[in-house]
Amino acid sequence: MRVCLASTSPARLMLLRQAGIDPLTLSPETNEDAIAAAAAAERGADLPPADLVLLLARAKAADVAQRLATEDPGFDGIVIGGDSMFELGGHVYGKPYTPEEATRRWHEMRGATGILHSGHSVFRVAPGTAPREATAIAEASVTFAEDISDDEIAAYVATGEPLNVAGAFTVDSLGGAFITRVDGDPSTVVGMSLSTVRRLAGELGVTWTDLWS
Repeated sequence: MRVCLASTSPARLMLLRQAGIDPLTLSPETNEDAIAAAAAAERGADLPPADLVLLLARAKAADVAQRLATEDPGFDGIVIGGDSMFELGGHVYGKPYTPEEATRRWHEMRGATGILHSGHSVFRVAPGTAPREATAIAEASVTFAEDISDDEIAAYVATGEPLNVAGAFTVDSLGGAFITRVDGDPSTVVGMSLSTVRRLAGELGVTWTDLWS
């Protein structure tokens, strides 16, 4: 039973490896901005963050599952897609990309609590059968320390770590020391809820321990 991670996220790959799974990784060929814009145009409004992360997770997993059917027709296993966004004070944040934006967010997050929304899509792919999908959203609240100094924020941003992660923080690396509480599956904050993926795999008839390397 094989596993393909529809992502090149180091954090998601690390999570699976720590859980005993060594997956194939493929980067989905999806335009996230275009997908979000099309969905918003169809609804006439922006999607709630939970709906948006699930939409993007499904698009990523579906793209990779379709490519595997063509490029690796003997693939027998599951494809995992995920997407995450951080909501704080009514605002939804993806990756900050620039030091200026990361710094601004950390000043806002200091002493506050936000919600990390994580969408999950799992496809069961097997030769000669149509792919089957199971989806779910996981959420975890994250509380940041009140006493983080401006110098600490500047030093953290200067490492470059927060620039390319949802919400501009990590819980499993340098940013972890600035987080005082996580309510929910901790792996959700890292990038993917392992308990959620296990449940979705089970819905598709796949036993989690059969995925161990």
